[in-house]
Amino acid sequence: MKKIFSSHLSAILLALLVTFLWSTSFVIIKLGLKEIPPLTFAGLRYSTAFLCLLPFAFTPKNKMLIKSLEKRDWVKLVLLGILFYAFTQGTQFIGLSLLPAVTVSLWLNFTPLIVAVMAIFLIKEIPTSLQWIGVVLFIVGILTYFFPVSLSEDHSLGLIVMTVGVIANSASAVLGRNVNRKGNVNPLIVTVISMGIGSIILLATGISIQGFPSISLENIFYLFWLAVINTALAFTIWNYTLRTLTAMESSIINGTMLIQIAILAWVFLGESITIKEGIGMFIAVIGALLVQLKFNKK
Repeated sequence: MKKIFSSHLSAILLALLVTFLWSTSFVIIKLGLKEIPPLTFAGLRYSTAFLCLLPFAFTPKNKMLIKSLEKRDWVKLVLLGILFYAFTQGTQFIGLSLLPAVTVSLWLNFTPLIVAVMAIFLIKEIPTSLQWIGVVLFIVGILTYFFPVSLSEDHSLGLIVMTVGVIANSASAVLGRNVNRKGNVNPLIVTVISMGIGSIILLATGISIQGFPSISLENIFYLFWLAVINTALAFTIWNYTLRTLTAMESSIINGTMLIQIAILAWVFLGESITIKEGIGMFIAVIGALLVQLKFNKK
């Protein structure tokens, strides 16, 4: 019992570390986007991360693991790459070009509720009553943080794009849990294959639509930091945590990025947090904590 609790707590802490790294990416990306178009930038980030991880896939042990993958494993990994990297990341960038960032963030934070429903039917993970209360509190906190959100009539296309993105993000969360929970596929292999497929699609799309820009030395540094630390390392750790955390748990932890980003923006960018936003973040944090509580019925 103590060992199970310890492994679960370790997975939560590692997942929170990953979300912190991903939250810092928003500041770095904001600087890089001044020179590099969004889709091309995203493609370069994930393609570079893929190239950094690729050599590790050729160790004798990992080569044997790759050869032992069954057809259904490959199908799942290919689909994960398309959903999690190409589709989810692509729609987020497109959504940001059509909608205010606050609206994109609000839409994305409805992911946990969709994940909870998908996980019930697709991988038979039934949330406890306490976890459902946590989900509701988390959503209430998000709505409190962003309320009121004003939308103009010309935002309909952006909302359609982001709805597709939220569904893709939710499906990738459930699929990622399904791939990793059995523990028969090394997290590094999961990351390398899925990221390789998704990043190639994303980069090819970005270059064909936005071209390939000249990149300054400063942005090359930003790009490599994002690729090596915030992507290659972070995504490998994330896949490792999915061996322990349920789809809804990982989705809620991922959702705490809203709070982390707000705090980072307050500390480093001087963006103030209103009382209403503070209350919303507090409610969301309580909801996130409730989802992590697990009770052994035996």
